[in-house]
Parts: sequence; C-alpha cells; structure tokens
Amino acid sequence: MITGSLRRRAVAASALVLTGALALSACGDSNDSGDSGSAASNTSVDSKLAAMVPAAIKSDGKIAIGTDASYPPNESVDPASQKIVGWDVDLFSAVAAKLGLKTQYSNAGFDTIIPGVQSGKYEAGVSSFTDTKEREQAVDFITYYSAGTSWAVLKGNPKGVNPDDACGKSIGVQQGTVQVDDLTARSKKCTDAGKPAIKSVVRKQQTEVNNDLVAGKVDGMAADSPIVGDAVKKTGGKLEIIGQVYDTAPYGFAVGKNSGQLKDAIQGALKALIADGTYKKILTDAGVESGALTDPKINGAQS
Repeated sequence: MITGSLRRRAVAASALVLTGALALSACGDSNDSGDSGSAASNTSVDSKLAAMVPAAIKSDGKIAIGTDASYPPNESVDPASQKIVGWDVDLFSAVAAKLGLKTQYSNAGFDTIIPGVQSGKYEAGVSSFTDTKEREQAVDFITYYSAGTSWAVLKGNPKGVNPDDACGKSIGVQQGTVQVDDLTARSKKCTDAGKPAIKSVVRKQQTEVNNDLVAGKVDGMAADSPIVGDAVKKTGGKLEIIGQVYDTAPYGFAVGKNSGQLKDAIQGALKALIADGTYKKILTDAGVESGALTDPKINGAQS
C-alpha cells in the first residue's frame, strides 16, 4: 500500500498560484441557503461569534461560497430543485447560521475554488477540501471531518482488481483529486517492476466516474471514502468496496488569509454545533458519522 502525504481532492501546486483568468473561471449556478427544515433554520445565533465576522461579510448578511457540486453525498445538485445540497452544505449552512449569516453557494470547477477564495470572489470554499501544508500556504482551513481513499469495483470484482496491485487495470478518478497522483505513483511502481501501467481514466466530475464503473467502462474507481460508500449504496448493489481505507486526513473549510477572525468564528461555530448535537445529527443523517471530528482545528494539516 502506498502511504505518505497524499490527500483527497488535492489541487495541483500550480493551481494554488492565483491568476486572473483562473480566479474568474468558476462556472455554474448559485443558490441561497437557509430554507426551513434545514439544520441551519434550527440553529441559534451566537452573538459573540457573530461579532467576529468581518464587516465586509456581515454587511449583506450572506457569505459567498464556492463548491464543486458533483461529489455526492458531500456536495451535489438536487435534480428536482436544482439546489446545491449535501451534508457538507448542510453543515456549513449551520455554521453560517450560528454566525448570523445566510449562505450563497456557487457551483464551480473544483480547481477554481481556492484561487477564487484567494481573490475574494468567494468568502469561503466548501468542497471536501483536504487540509494540507501546501494548501495552507494559499488559504486557511478549519477542519471538520476525517476521510480517506477507498476503491470500488463491480459486484463480485469480475476484473480481479487489487488496490495494492492494480497493474494493467483501468481505474476511474476525478480530475484535480489526490487519487490522480495516487494512481500515478502506483502505476510507476508497476512499471518499475516490469508490469503494465495502470490506466487512469480521469473525468471532470465524480458522478461521471461512478457512471463509468456501473457501465463497465473501467475496472474500478478510487475516491474519498464517503463518496465511494454513497456510490455503493445508491447503485443498488451493483458496486462493492474493496481493500481498506488509507491516507486518512481532515477536510477543511477554506477561507482567505486576509479574512481576519473569520476562521476563528467558524471554528467556534463548529465547536458549538458539536457540543449541541447538531454536527452529529447532520453526519448521522447522511450516514457518514464514522469520520466525525471532536476538535476542529485551524490549519490542522497532518505533516
């Protein structure tokens, strides 16, 4: 098994350097959150934490958020309402409500979100970002969940895929994620041993990766553990998980380096939601409670 500093949904180092074109290349629709029935609607404002929110954000009562809504169950688009939904979205909406804010989510290309936070286009990034030392140089993170990489195959594993020896197999991954780098490293290990390379089938959206596997276009796929678990559950027994979860590390909400006490306010809100049970309920309702954290940290990347 390959271990080390690999992390989920990683943005390439070059993407962390802000450029005007990249910062403006986010695409898709947006929606406001704070609907009745959501965890956010039942969350009371903490006046002390709300006072820590920068005036520029507080002025319109909203926080602008970039997210790649192609990563169910964390972030996705509800086909009926066309709203951006998911437990990740629900959790940050509850955080915002604790700070006296509503949320405005914009569906964006994954690789554009951190540059968008750097430029001020977004006031936060909520998209299953894994907190890494490299990315902490570009933005600040507040950790809120722990995830690892999992693999899935068609039920019964008809192609005989082994994550630790996938030489010659076709494996689907989403572009811009750490799984791309993971497969590159695993493939090199194959070719160094005189075996055929792994064929990485890279797709723009995770949902496309899932569909490729169900259709038998790839032999297996690799993605974040909650995403793989959700795909297995929603495909009615067509898929199964193989191997063990590895490279576990924290997700973090991303905010700009120049956002003052916003990171401290978000951390405080998370701690309050953990204390009152809201955090656990959101994760449990989504079936992802195994990755729950008890102590959110600012820039808590593992070394």
